Amino acid sequence: MPLNDTVIRNTKPQERPFKLFDERGLFLLVKPNGTRLWRFKYQFQGREKLISFGDYRDVPLRRARDKRDEARRLVADGVDPSEQRQAERASRADTFAGIAHEWLETKRKVLSEGTWERDRDQLVKVVGPHLGKKPIATIEAPDLLAVLKKVEAKGRHDTAHRIRAVVGRVFRYAIATGRATRDISADLKGALAARNTRHHPGFTDPMRVGELLRAIDGYAGQVSTGSALKLAPYVFVRPVELRSAEWAHIDLTNAEWRIPAEIMKMGELHIVPLSRQALAILTELKTITGNGKFVFPAIGPNLRPLSENTLNAGLRRLGYNTQTEHCAHGFRTTASTLLNEQGYHPDLIELQLAHAERNKVRAAYNRAQRLDERRRMMQAWADYLDGLRIGGNVIPIRRLA
Repeated sequence: MPLNDTVIRNTKPQERPFKLFDERGLFLLVKPNGTRLWRFKYQFQGREKLISFGDYRDVPLRRARDKRDEARRLVADGVDPSEQRQAERASRADTFAGIAHEWLETKRKVLSEGTWERDRDQLVKVVGPHLGKKPIATIEAPDLLAVLKKVEAKGRHDTAHRIRAVVGRVFRYAIATGRATRDISADLKGALAARNTRHHPGFTDPMRVGELLRAIDGYAGQVSTGSALKLAPYVFVRPVELRSAEWAHIDLTNAEWRIPAEIMKMGELHIVPLSRQALAILTELKTITGNGKFVFPAIGPNLRPLSENTLNAGLRRLGYNTQTEHCAHGFRTTASTLLNEQGYHPDLIELQLAHAERNKVRAAYNRAQRLDERRRMMQAWADYLDGLRIGGNVIPIRRLA
């Protein structure tokens, strides 16, 4: 007797899997956990074979019968439905969408969560609708350029450049796995409009910096946000590095924060010496968030760090325009400007900002030889900020050092 939806819904699971038969080889496998899976049994070239049609929750009875009828037509035409499905999957695996999905999975644990999600959205939502179904080996530079020009037409020049870069990474993965022969994104060098010049506003007037520090001290919002804003001036790391901080990377005993290479923009381990003031903030916060993974968790279970816009939202809540006055990235501008004005060696400042050093020999020397100098600089910088916060006569930082 053929199945109907009422019978399927009212059938209770048992201790062992059992089958509910429909017609012409179609049946429903009911598992002890209540899952109901469609199966189709058929004969091909004298052998009994089985193919799945999915979960009943996703594939209703009528759709399962349609799939069965399609499979039976293939058998009648001398085509094995199972082999046909494998061929289709292999074909999809060679498409841009299929390879992009593979590449994203290889990077899930390597990239920061925000970067991975941004790359996924650009590949799936922006490039996917235009190039996703095409075999990657057939895609040419003009095909990609047409997609990027649509992005440019919206004034998103920086985004167009980022998309070209991430598409290039997918093509290089395809080359490495034998499904493409060249990276067509390289042909578009110079074909896009220049990037928008991005300025990260930050206070460089010591009086304004002091006002900002006092305002942050009075922040009355979420603890994670307030603590991150308090720590930011002392460490002046990038916002993504700050909000992604994990307790496992912070050594309160040795006063160091060792940021892993996979989080850093330049892909290298970065050491942040922690001043007494930074240690005090972290030590107090550890009693609140120390049982979780992240130093600055978002509201709810400590499974995610603060979101990308939280710090800027906190500054806006304090009354600052993050487009024209001071943004979360602006703490780096503040430190870079004032440390240079106070006479610290530019190499030392650049090291602490984790900017790239093009000369590899010089970079290796700096990393190996200048950590003690950076410790002294960071403590002097913290003391200088405290002087600005008080608002009294500020002693130049070099004298503090």
